[in-house]
Amino acid sequence: MDLFASSWAALRRAVADLTDHDFEQPSGCAGWLVRDLVCHLVIDAQDVLITLATPVDAEPTRNAVTYWSVVEPPTGEDPLDALIVRLAAAYGDPALLKFHLDDVGSAAGRAAALADPALRVGTQEQVITAGDYLDAYVVEWSLHHLDLVVNLPSAAPPPPESLARARAMLEQIAGVTFPDSFSDADALRVGTGRRPATEAERAALGDLASKLPLPLG
Repeated sequence: MDLFASSWAALRRAVADLTDHDFEQPSGCAGWLVRDLVCHLVIDAQDVLITLATPVDAEPTRNAVTYWSVVEPPTGEDPLDALIVRLAAAYGDPALLKFHLDDVGSAAGRAAALADPALRVGTQEQVITAGDYLDAYVVEWSLHHLDLVVNLPSAAPPPPESLARARAMLEQIAGVTFPDSFSDADALRVGTGRRPATEAERAALGDLASKLPLPLG
């Protein structure tokens, strides 16, 4: 839960430091500008609030690792993805989008800090403890922080400890191990298909290269 708090706070600070020009740059999510990604983070924050306010009297069916699964690469045809692009454009002034993320995101952070880790909550027709749910979201925050800064070299990167946890979880989820020569950020970007592997990286990956990408959903 501490990693949830630190990774989420770092991501929100990175958004707060963006310039208006930054919002129009491509993000690491294919087809999304930075403004679209920030709008998606607002939806994520709402999901955290909804989930933590949805207690369930049933045994957990998921944990922090099994919350995620490897899915098919996105095609760009998901109606929700298209909706987010329209919502982001509707904000007009990036300051409004920043304000909304800060408002809802701060509330999500407070709710997480107050949550009992053992509380069983419902999300996506599954049951998971609040502690495992928040741990799972370290992957979400880490990947999207990488997406946010990919074309913004002056922006602050994700916390190293969050990247290390996200990498470890990706390896557990997919049942793979990335070479030690890969940084945590490169393992996450290449592993989830956010960028192709270089020739040197493909050589280091060996047979694993043919199994990539491993997008999570």
